[in-house]
Amino acid sequence: MDPEVLRQRAATALATARERTRALTGCVDERELTAQHSPLMSPLVWDLAHIGNQEEIWLLRAVGGRDALRPELDSLYDAFEHPRARRVALPLLPPGRARAYLDEVRGRALDVLAASPLTGGPLLTAGFAFGMIAQHEQQHDETMLITHQLRAGPAVLKAPDPPPAPPDTAALPAEVLVPGGPFTMGTSTDPWALDNERPAHRRSVAAFHIDTLPVTNSAYQRFIEDGGYTDPRWWHPEGWDQVRRHGLTAPLFWHREGGSWLRRRFGELEPVPAGEPVLHVGWYEAAAYAAWAGRRLPTEAEWEKAARHDPATGRSRRYPWGDADPAWDHANLGQRHLRPAPASAYPRGRSPLGVGQLMGDVWEWTASDFLPYPGFTAFPYREYSEVFFGGSYKVLRGGSFAVDPVACRGTFRNWDLPVRRQIFAGFRTARDAEHP
Repeated sequence: MDPEVLRQRAATALATARERTRALTGCVDERELTAQHSPLMSPLVWDLAHIGNQEEIWLLRAVGGRDALRPELDSLYDAFEHPRARRVALPLLPPGRARAYLDEVRGRALDVLAASPLTGGPLLTAGFAFGMIAQHEQQHDETMLITHQLRAGPAVLKAPDPPPAPPDTAALPAEVLVPGGPFTMGTSTDPWALDNERPAHRRSVAAFHIDTLPVTNSAYQRFIEDGGYTDPRWWHPEGWDQVRRHGLTAPLFWHREGGSWLRRRFGELEPVPAGEPVLHVGWYEAAAYAAWAGRRLPTEAEWEKAARHDPATGRSRRYPWGDADPAWDHANLGQRHLRPAPASAYPRGRSPLGVGQLMGDVWEWTASDFLPYPGFTAFPYREYSEVFFGGSYKVLRGGSFAVDPVACRGTFRNWDLPVRRQIFAGFRTARDAEHP
């Protein structure tokens, strides 16, 4: 690709991320920026300066070869050195100084971008380091949006509602058969793909059925009303222990008032929308629902085959709809809306097999542990992926309404602990093809 085109792509991705960062931190006062809204999350001002520190480390120092601008900040904003619950007690940069640092780093980073040949090594090729930093900032923007959901107080964020469900919703099949056989999983060619998405490799799965759409609030309410949270038969033992210890009765942010379910969404109380994908459920809840329904969660490989495999050509697409970058009518991404769209929205985003809403709306829990692909190589640092591999973390796929397109593609892998409920996660279910 022409270096000037790459340069413009990188500059646009960085600018888009920064605009969102400013919006998420500019809508609250200094007290709210420095407060610990939940022990699960950092103070917003920590995320703000951490974004700048990572940009300095990778773009100014690693790519630009420049002397450290603020080396004393490296330890302070090291995510591995300081757990989230304790970051509020650190001597953090106050909001004004954090913003000034962020602006200074960005100005110098754009100078590095303008001078870079965008060739000559894996950090530079195709502007990878700039794409990595844009993705990193967008991932922290999603984290800050989660903090906004957890904070108390009146609403400060606004966005238009997503599009309604199309007229063909009632006619859609409940599930889709995905044929068995091999397909290409992961990527070796996507220029901004991260290390855990690589390399591309052949994977074979048996034929299976997968839900055409994510599980909706109304479907999940049936699980609740049938005693789903009171029957240990459906639960993983650790999940059942969580239900009992924490008194779980419904997704996070739901409560019952009279005969209706209400939810709190970014400072507003509203009825739970029946037709939206269920949100704010952990892996244990997703797995319990699937067991109750006589089904299971799809494996990560099954999810990716349903999302990317084109039976007509045998190739794996970059997205369910093809290789083109996401458009507004493909998927609910980029915080354009502050909620999932109704199930079956975005018909242009369906996969070749007719599976809908695989991108955007809600992250989807899978049955799989977060493990490396065959031939995995950590790059550019072990702490991005490698230190999380193992049985503790479960894989999520597809992205949520809070994910920017730069950090979302058919190969993108997210992971979290199965107890996590504050994230923008839902799920869909699957079953083996040979089972009735």
